[in-house]
Amino acid sequence: MAEIRLDKLLSNAAGLSRSDAKRKLSSGAVTVDGETVKSGSRKADPGVQRVLLDGRPLLYREHLYLLMNKPLGVVSSTDDPRSPTVLGLVPAPLFRRGLFPAGRLDKYSTGMLILTDDGDFAHRLVAPRKHLPKVYEVTLDAPVLTPALVGEFAKGVYLGGGERSSPALLEPLSALRARVTIYEGIYHQVRRMFDQNGAKVTALRRVRIGGLALDPSLPEGGCRELTDGELRALFALQNPEPEEMP
Repeated sequence: MAEIRLDKLLSNAAGLSRSDAKRKLSSGAVTVDGETVKSGSRKADPGVQRVLLDGRPLLYREHLYLLMNKPLGVVSSTDDPRSPTVLGLVPAPLFRRGLFPAGRLDKYSTGMLILTDDGDFAHRLVAPRKHLPKVYEVTLDAPVLTPALVGEFAKGVYLGGGERSSPALLEPLSALRARVTIYEGIYHQVRRMFDQNGAKVTALRRVRIGGLALDPSLPEGGCRELTDGELRALFALQNPEPEEMP
């Protein structure tokens, strides 16, 4: 691993602002291989050298990838003056400057959300041309889950304003509950698909992105790092060209 400035390492691995990093360094809280270092311009290789902050080792990662089980009432944004944001749910040991949600769930939706500071990764996750399947569980206010509606979703649903969705998979689970798989990210797409067919979505929960399902042991509001295997699984079900379903 290449050497990195200590002020950048503190920002990356400990989520400190530049001014907080400077204060920590000035106070003697940072050591490199046992030597106290007070200059932020000093470089170290965290893959080879032991860098401690307040006696605790700093683990440097170029990028961070987090899985969150988003609860109700929280917005998928980095900042909002009126509502709590998903960044406020990230535990301090996992927080770093530059984190953002890769894709969104609206304030009234719950479930799987990925956060990262890797722009290229986020683009791969949300780009429409990647056709990455996203699976939602929905609860409706009216029993509209008929074979005819399954066929309507399979053809693509007219959303109003000249906009039509791509083909989607609708799987009824009960009279008022269903699973929906879509391959794009049109604004409020799942809600609008049902709106156009006489039902309101009263609950919406994302349970899968690509080949990765939401961890059932992760509580609402919970957040943890993705494993290397989970990162690979995200893109395992990429569909190069979703076709109209029979």
